[in-house]
Amino acid sequence: MGQLSSVADGATDEQRRRGLARMKWVAGSLLVAAAVIYVLTLDRSGAWAYVHATSEAAMVGAVADWFAVTALFRRPLGLPIPHTAIIPTRKGALARSLQEFVSGNFLTEPVVRGRMGDAHVAQRVGEWLTDETHSARMVSEAATVARTALDKVRDDDVTALLSSELLPRLAEEPLSEVAGRLLADIVSEGAHHGLVDLALIEGHRWLTGNPEAFADVLSTRAPWWTPQWLDERVVTKIHSELVDWVVDIRDDPHHEARAALDALLRQLAADLQHDPVTIGRAERLKARLLSQPQVLVTATSLWQALRRVLQESLDAPGSAVRVRATAALVAFGERLVGDVELRERWDAYAADLAAFLVDRYGNELTTVITDTIDRWDGREAARRIELHVGRDLQFIRINGTVVGGLAGLVIYTLTQLR
Repeated sequence: MGQLSSVADGATDEQRRRGLARMKWVAGSLLVAAAVIYVLTLDRSGAWAYVHATSEAAMVGAVADWFAVTALFRRPLGLPIPHTAIIPTRKGALARSLQEFVSGNFLTEPVVRGRMGDAHVAQRVGEWLTDETHSARMVSEAATVARTALDKVRDDDVTALLSSELLPRLAEEPLSEVAGRLLADIVSEGAHHGLVDLALIEGHRWLTGNPEAFADVLSTRAPWWTPQWLDERVVTKIHSELVDWVVDIRDDPHHEARAALDALLRQLAADLQHDPVTIGRAERLKARLLSQPQVLVTATSLWQALRRVLQESLDAPGSAVRVRATAALVAFGERLVGDVELRERWDAYAADLAAFLVDRYGNELTTVITDTIDRWDGREAARRIELHVGRDLQFIRINGTVVGGLAGLVIYTLTQLR
């Protein structure tokens, strides 16, 4: 790709070089033509005198503009004339002036916000995303990037991060108060009720479906001297009562057992925040848990399993993750196209982001101009700039020849009419 780019740049430079040479030849030819006409009309009278005056003024205009254009890039005829070869000798100052011009006139918040508003970014993005092919391509590119990032993360690095950074910081950081506040919020919002309901449903299912396993567990705790028939009747009674109790709690949202659990959790939340004894026990429990080697092994295994699942999902073009992501992007694009309020909000976000980037990094962006030009050799800088704008500057020489000749003709005519 780099070689193709270099070849393309070389071909473009060669095309510019030929165009510049052709325009220089045209401008030089006009100067030569004016000089030839001037010589041929010397000491001629009548209408030829007007032609002579015109050619004389055309030569002056051509030479003056040739000097002005040439002085930008090099010293005319190699003579050390002051204020010539401006670009090679003052490229640093010119670069800084160009940087200030770009910063002050282009990379400003009002200009950027205006351009972002005219661009209708949200509308265009929405229309682009509504095409499922585009959304699928975007998901595919994101999946490739994510897949590459996952491949770069090694298990040893994750283990080292967990063992040297995460687990020690968790061990040092007092978490009792945070856990207490979190638990208090959960109980206050009733967010734990769903989990309690699930536990009761699953407990009831297990008790009703596994009476033999329940009996085996309790039978091991029965005294050795009690007869077996008594043990069986006791276990059956306990099983029946326990099932009925679980059903009562499951079906009654205001059961006293639920209220007792809520009260217990509220008290635990308060103790975790304010009771020194409870706080100390919680911190010691946390320290014991985090000091167990199995914690690190389990955390690493969870990471490996998560990464494997993500990699498999990202690799498969028809995976549920990719399909849902594509559908979500298409739906978002349709909302952007159809919802004016949403579109305006995202346009505002885009404008704010662009303004922030310009305000924060605008000066750093424009330093690319000075840094790049400062690295150029003076002659190389002049050559590069002349290659890009020199062809247009030759029109100054051509216009100078024509305008100078016409001015000379007008001046000579007015002189004769005096």
